[in-house]
Amino acid sequence: MSDLPTKLINTLECKQGAVRAIRFNVDGNYCLTCGSDKSVKLWNPHRGLQLKTYQGHGYEVLDAASSCDNSQFTSCGGDKCVILWDVATGQTTRKFRGHIGRVNCVKFNEESTVILSGAIDSTVRIWDCRSRQMEPIQVLDEAKDSVTSIAVSDHEILTGSADGKIRRYDLRVGQLFADCVGKPVTCVNFTKDGQCALVSSLDNTVRLLDKDSGELLGEYAGHSNTQYKIDSCLTETDTHIVSGSEDGKICFWDLVEGTMIQAVNKAGRGPVHSLSFHPTESCLLTASETAYSAWRVQSYEETV
Repeated sequence: MSDLPTKLINTLECKQGAVRAIRFNVDGNYCLTCGSDKSVKLWNPHRGLQLKTYQGHGYEVLDAASSCDNSQFTSCGGDKCVILWDVATGQTTRKFRGHIGRVNCVKFNEESTVILSGAIDSTVRIWDCRSRQMEPIQVLDEAKDSVTSIAVSDHEILTGSADGKIRRYDLRVGQLFADCVGKPVTCVNFTKDGQCALVSSLDNTVRLLDKDSGELLGEYAGHSNTQYKIDSCLTETDTHIVSGSEDGKICFWDLVEGTMIQAVNKAGRGPVHSLSFHPTESCLLTASETAYSAWRVQSYEETV
């Protein structure tokens, strides 16, 4: 295994119960943490500073996403609600109700004009942020089980479901494409060029699929993921794949070679289940139990 030094910058107790998710904002200057105590917190993770706490959910918060101009964010959780927040004032701008079960994931579109939410009720609902309409403008109900993860590009929606399939909705041609992974999907992402899909599933495997053909381009194993929703992502240069692990590790693989470059042991007290990579820098955020950690990742090219 080649050396890929990963340096711990800081670890902070979030004091919001279990941290269910951690997410960088779009420019990577701030991050949001979602807590089991019904709160969302805004941080400067580079300096380890808590900036604001947002209260408004009736149950634990499971995911959050920042708007493209950082003035708003959206969150979702066990209270079946999707909330749109004003970052500066801390007030809820809109509260969308329509899901009939826990809402697992939320994403904005590129212009942050609509919110997409995926839930245990097997649907993705699309909400208009600008109109006063309380009904979703569209419901995607093709999944046969809980929708666990959503990724959005300029003209496509990618969803992962516990029914073992990923579904790609091409909005330009109005078509749905589905690929079967075979095990419950826990996380989906597009590569930066939009040509491939990165898929985590409950069989200790992360897969890289050709978006158009569904062809398997790479398999990445060595981490533990059979029980929980574990995040995976790509580094800021798309050269490496990162995943959390149920045994408290963070694992890094070379995207092309498929080999594990590094495993950071004891990166969390429990499963490292949520992670977020900085959009332009070699910086990683991870969440485990009640704390989050910030890491500086040296690129493989620098170590050779």
